[in-house]
Amino acid sequence: MILVPDVKKQSVGVFGLGVSGIATCEALVASGAKVFTWDENAGARAKTADTEYRSEHPKEWPWKEMALVVVSPGVPLTHPKPHPIVRKARMEKIPVVGDVELFARAVNALPERERPRIVAVTGSNGKSTTAALIGHILREVGEEAHVGGNIGEAALSLPAPEKNAIYVLELSSFQLDLTSSLKADAAVFLNLSPDHIERHGSVDGYLTAKKRIFLNQSAGDVAIIGVDDPYGQALCTEMTAKGAPKVLPVSAQGTLGRGAYALDGKLFYNFDGKTNRAGDISSARGLRGVHNQQNAAAALAACVSLGVSPALVANAANHFASLPHRMEEAGRIGKTLFINDSKATNADAAARALAAFDDIYWIVGGKAKEGGLSTLKGKLGPVRCAYLIGEAADEFKEQLAGEVKTILSRDLKKAVAKAAADAAASDAPQPVVLLSPACASYDQFKNFEERGAAFKSLVAELPAENGAAA
Repeated sequence: MILVPDVKKQSVGVFGLGVSGIATCEALVASGAKVFTWDENAGARAKTADTEYRSEHPKEWPWKEMALVVVSPGVPLTHPKPHPIVRKARMEKIPVVGDVELFARAVNALPERERPRIVAVTGSNGKSTTAALIGHILREVGEEAHVGGNIGEAALSLPAPEKNAIYVLELSSFQLDLTSSLKADAAVFLNLSPDHIERHGSVDGYLTAKKRIFLNQSAGDVAIIGVDDPYGQALCTEMTAKGAPKVLPVSAQGTLGRGAYALDGKLFYNFDGKTNRAGDISSARGLRGVHNQQNAAAALAACVSLGVSPALVANAANHFASLPHRMEEAGRIGKTLFINDSKATNADAAARALAAFDDIYWIVGGKAKEGGLSTLKGKLGPVRCAYLIGEAADEFKEQLAGEVKTILSRDLKKAVAKAAADAAASDAPQPVVLLSPACASYDQFKNFEERGAAFKSLVAELPAENGAAA
């Protein structure tokens, strides 16, 4: 647990009692704060019944005494309109922050020579894999690395900061919106595709939130920027013009004169004017797909900036296991490989998976994001058939007309059975049944994790030699 400075005997409100909210409450209480909590969900409030931060409605909070209000990342700050708790705090001139801001304040309160190093990772796609990969590499070479934030443990649940530790934080745009004091030794911006527009108001608002990852960086720090999309290219140019921090572009789409890049499964780097090869990751099962090669290039740049040998980075990357629901191998039946990419909740994420395989039997659909599958036109060559599920099924059938064969499966169980049967009966030597929905999950599932778990269960129930479709 990480203690929060300057809150002893202070009144602090915590709104939102999910994983990070409860961790925040525990840290604040341990730091001597008087904590007032609320969540709009009764089940979440019930978790506080026997604690020192038992929930009571914000109407009962001592607003005139409040030093801070800590809100969960999902609480709207501006769009589509500020949440009532945010409006109230602003009216009372009380700062509104998130748990990562409290983490940053705890680190900043230490003498400079005693502070741990911090790697922060963001991007529309790939940030969880990249953060986990960096943590994996650092541990493989003997570093004390702690991974958390938007992945795994909440920031304040991580071990107390020590001089030689390295914290690897995955940060969403929502978390960055609530953070102003974090100073990352290495800040990674992987990519940006239009998403979360309802929260940020526009793509520009979304990009502005993502760029906050570079706040407070100075000449001794490193900004690692993916340049495989137009937003990253423009950002790299912008940040380079500033002169500090040191900017390292990363790519998986071609060579670079500086930074790090992947080409045909091999990692290269140029951090001092000379290009060298770090190693070969083409056989790394946890890093399938070109997008994961860019993630590996970003991890290479981050880890080398922390003193790790490039060759050791490549070696450790080859032993990395993919995260659940992110290009995860869910099973193999006969010649057919089943891949769970449930985390692909937008079209750009699905495009990365579709580019990683040949002869794909694609399960797609759910609650569609803005634009649906429009950005995938012309990129569906490997798809033999698309099995449409969820709320978006009819819309996607229209969007895919003339592109690929489609089947209206409606639900995941029917889609898995039919796709498995078609793959088994095909002439493809290594067909892939791919769940990469390009959609949010909450039309039929609680979240992408539940959707991915359902897919894996359905694959496990298939007969060893798949026959006719159900």
